[in-house]
Amino acid sequence: MILSFDDCEIDIERREFRRAGVAVHVEPQVFDLLVYLAQNRDRVVSKDDIFASIWEGRIVSDSTLTSRINAARKAVGDTGREQKLIRTVARKGLRFVGDVRMQPDGAEPLDALDSPLAEANEPSRAALPLPDRPAIAVLPFTNMSDDPEQEYFSDGISEDIITGLSKLRWFFVIARNSSFIYKGKAVHMKQVAEELGVGYVVEGSVRKSGDRVRITAQLNDVSTGGHIWAERYDRDLADVFAVQDEITEAIVAAIEPQLYAAENFRARRKPPGSLDAWDLVMRALSHYWRVTRQDNVVAQALLEKAIAIDPHYGQALGVLATSHTFSAHMGWADMATVAPIAERAALAAVEADSEDPWAHHGLAYVYLFARRFDDSLAEFELALRLNPNFSLAQGFYGVTLCYSGRWQEGDLAARRALRLSPRDPFSPIFYGIAAYAQFIGHNYDEAIRLAHESLRQRGDFVGGHRVLTAAAGMAGQKEVARIALQELRRTQPNISLAWIANELPMKERADREHYLEGLRRAGLE
Repeated sequence: MILSFDDCEIDIERREFRRAGVAVHVEPQVFDLLVYLAQNRDRVVSKDDIFASIWEGRIVSDSTLTSRINAARKAVGDTGREQKLIRTVARKGLRFVGDVRMQPDGAEPLDALDSPLAEANEPSRAALPLPDRPAIAVLPFTNMSDDPEQEYFSDGISEDIITGLSKLRWFFVIARNSSFIYKGKAVHMKQVAEELGVGYVVEGSVRKSGDRVRITAQLNDVSTGGHIWAERYDRDLADVFAVQDEITEAIVAAIEPQLYAAENFRARRKPPGSLDAWDLVMRALSHYWRVTRQDNVVAQALLEKAIAIDPHYGQALGVLATSHTFSAHMGWADMATVAPIAERAALAAVEADSEDPWAHHGLAYVYLFARRFDDSLAEFELALRLNPNFSLAQGFYGVTLCYSGRWQEGDLAARRALRLSPRDPFSPIFYGIAAYAQFIGHNYDEAIRLAHESLRQRGDFVGGHRVLTAAAGMAGQKEVARIALQELRRTQPNISLAWIANELPMKERADREHYLEGLRRAGLE
């Protein structure tokens, strides 16, 4: 897709920016910022919106954002004084005010807002009411290949996404036979939404050339007409079915947290009196995904309200159990205090809904810190059977394997979580789990590398600081260990060798002594 305005063109697929037909180099974040502003030109985007989209929720300074905005203005021939394309709205955010035209790669441009679209051959139907869950339609992906016989591949991608989303029972997913009636038809997204009764539409394209395949996908919010999420995948086509599985898993895992964020935004716009238990859980999850101490507290309060409305809400109870256990795991809360709360919630979650993956995830996490390792692993495995694309459960299954002494399997699980959801807010934690696995395996250089990647994505992740400190200590990298310990003490002031020995559930005594020795060599007492 190419976005055109003034004398500028943004080629999204090729990641090229051109002015007057000449390619101009821009930094990757500046390119992403321009795309985001142009695609969301129908509204003012806040600073938080930009941080969430461009930096994926990672903490960056206001000066960094300002420099990227200035660079974006310079690239398109704008200035902070003129603001002819990128306008600052005081105390609100930014809005792109240029006249944007969209065109498929290699096609004639169409006006992005006003071009008429061909109507579907089917007669218009009355709009269906939205169900009480997020309702999604996955349209058949467009075959962009020259070979019409490749239709089976694009159809297969679409069908696999539908199947994958259907495993998430808290979503309402339109069946394949309904969404495929739009195959080969130029139809407006709003018409699809009205005829199928959905609030979200997934669409995309597939282009196969030789032994390579390019697949694009995007999730649209019908109420705003905007994109919530979009991604492009380039892969070798050595095995068609393996490629289908990989891309489908990645898309499903990426769509899930984005939907939570979108639903949270809608819930916050409603009058408080209209919020039901589901809305509260969606809001809670959007806070939980931010992975901060304060957001965890906010999430717990929202979950308590949801449970007060519906005491048998399995997902709410499961997320509450997870949140309390996670807070103690991070050193934000006392485990002795929160463990009974988490256990009660987890057991109630499974009793309320034995088919909910979050319920089993919460119980698995509780069992881990109760040192019931086999029970914990069994519950994580059940959660993953119920939702194979549950990247969070995959990651914490990995840490449980590591704490159980099975570091090679733990490493594989952590890396699978990263493959399922590479842009996940929890990806710094998944990197931290992989780093811890490598530490157990005495692969200190790799542990340090992975810990640095974890902390590059999220500098306040205490688990990354812990494993970096221990690995640097064992590797004899004194200066790295000194700085890492300093940061560890900043992010977890109560850290001590006694805390590590008493609070972290390491099954094997040798693994515990190994970890303590690394921290001791780094200077922790």
